[in-house]
Amino acid sequence: MRTATIVTCAVTGNLTMREQNPALPVTPAEIAQSAVDAARAGASVVHLHARDPATGRGTTRAELFDEIVARIRGTGCDVILNLSTGEGGRFIPSDDDPKVAAPGSTLMRPELRVAHVERLRPEVCTLDFNTMFSGTAVVINTPRNLEIMAQRILAAGVVPEIEIFDTGDLQLALAFIERGILHVPLMWQIVLGVRYGAMADTQTMMYFAQRLPRDAQWTAFGIGRMAFPMLAQSYLLGGHVRIGMEDTVYLDKGVLAPNNAALVEKGVRIVEHLGGRIATVAEAREMLGVANPAIR
Repeated sequence: MRTATIVTCAVTGNLTMREQNPALPVTPAEIAQSAVDAARAGASVVHLHARDPATGRGTTRAELFDEIVARIRGTGCDVILNLSTGEGGRFIPSDDDPKVAAPGSTLMRPELRVAHVERLRPEVCTLDFNTMFSGTAVVINTPRNLEIMAQRILAAGVVPEIEIFDTGDLQLALAFIERGILHVPLMWQIVLGVRYGAMADTQTMMYFAQRLPRDAQWTAFGIGRMAFPMLAQSYLLGGHVRIGMEDTVYLDKGVLAPNNAALVEKGVRIVEHLGGRIATVAEAREMLGVANPAIR
């Protein structure tokens, strides 16, 4: 068991929409303020996507990431920033010619998917190892593209958070370690409950947790109604925890979350009621091996 548990808040994601919860943060100002409020509620890490303010959809637009990061840092909030690199990996095949991208496809060169990370140099960024059907698109992360992204992330001095959605993702990530592309210790994020991915249950979480490298820092989380049950299960199996409006729009059954801070506060209560202690930002930095950007 960890001596202290890191809470990550996944602030907005790229698939949850305001039609599901009107309180979802979308503009840079809303995302930044929601991240700061989540940190004050107990999150040591905030996981950030950018949204197009006009459409509400996920985007890789550089100026939006720039504004989000500048706003958070401008408050003096010493929270660990974890920027997404997931945008730019979705392909929707056309009905009449599947090799041609249909509207809504975002598939782009791997260099473009990490350009904001190289420029902003957050403490952490995600590196998704999944290739799977998700929503209306196929998410494509080839070994070649992942190697390019990993090399650029590490060269920027950023710690990659390895996101695994199924068993093959874990095998690929372990192969990267064996080949020397990635180096332990690493951060691991086990994603459970995405349709056609790994199931959100105890047996599946145990399968992953038992196969990670020794002394790995890991978190597992669930989607939708399994968000809080998997939060508790992750803590009980020795992992850290994650919650936020990327993962669930509900605070309780039938009760929409008013904001990310309320979700974090509930997650903190669950961990503490189970006997745990929430990590400070300084403790999280030490466990994850990330420096404060003000001094690096």
